[in-house]
Amino acid sequence: MNVSVVVPTRNRCELLSTTLRSVLRQRDVDLEVLVVDEGSTDGTQAMLRSLHDPRVRVIRHDAPLGVSTARNRGAAEARGEWLAFVDDDDIWAPEKLALQLQAAERAGRDWTYAGVVNIARDGQIASGQPPLPPETVIAALTRYNAIPGGGSNVILRRRSWIDAGPFDTRLRNTEDWEMWIRLARQGPPAWVCRPLVGYRVHSLNSSLDIDEVIRGTRLIETIYRSRADWGRMHRWFAESCLRRRDRAGAVAHLARAAVRGEVAGVAADLLAVVQRVMAPYLPHTPQSPDRAVDTWTASAREWVRDLELSRPADGAV
Repeated sequence: MNVSVVVPTRNRCELLSTTLRSVLRQRDVDLEVLVVDEGSTDGTQAMLRSLHDPRVRVIRHDAPLGVSTARNRGAAEARGEWLAFVDDDDIWAPEKLALQLQAAERAGRDWTYAGVVNIARDGQIASGQPPLPPETVIAALTRYNAIPGGGSNVILRRRSWIDAGPFDTRLRNTEDWEMWIRLARQGPPAWVCRPLVGYRVHSLNSSLDIDEVIRGTRLIETIYRSRADWGRMHRWFAESCLRRRDRAGAVAHLARAAVRGEVAGVAADLLAVVQRVMAPYLPHTPQSPDRAVDTWTASAREWVRDLELSRPADGAV
């Protein structure tokens, strides 16, 4: 089957280079890659010009128009039967697309998602756990984004994207969540319960813009006359604050989460924080009792490591 992969980008030349390597290494699938450059002023254009792969097409916007507009532009020009989106800072396992297509075919469904691991700045897998099954995802989507990995996870038939309509350009970092709600109204997804997406954690992740997430969530509530799970959301906001070294903000969001019924979740989050802080001082810490999580992250290490080892010496894709 033919898959069109849409990659919005702006001023992330080095990250984009690795993302494209992971996309172009996809096995057992015919693909085209549409890179939508949002007015980059770094070395992105030079890097893209150096590519000698006929599967890659570059679409240039002279100024940044937003991730939703970029995805919509790429999808509108796509030629494949299936659409996939990947952010310029995320990576894929080499069998991601093939396994998702197989899952969709077996289930007779028009969109599908997989599992995700979080990758730290040093390239090591920091965390990850299996995604929720489709029935649970469908039930949860109007309350929170139950599909991990943002826009880099889901693939869908192009006709489903046409039927659902384009990404909502009013949304800047919740646009994927809103799209999944629309797709769910057409029918349930298939899934691949394997870690096939690497979410690279860094200081410029769009999810760190808490104000924008709140604005987008409230707009989604208005559109669908729903009520978001704000307890869960505040736990996510606390993690974002910790990544920005805003401890006071993290405490405030955890308190709000607890008030909204997430007491057990907050306790688990605090324990995880303590374990991260103490880890450097406990080099012989026994293996985590959560063997399922250990197995999940371990299963992604090989393809993440192979992608890093395949990096050309001259920095090219």
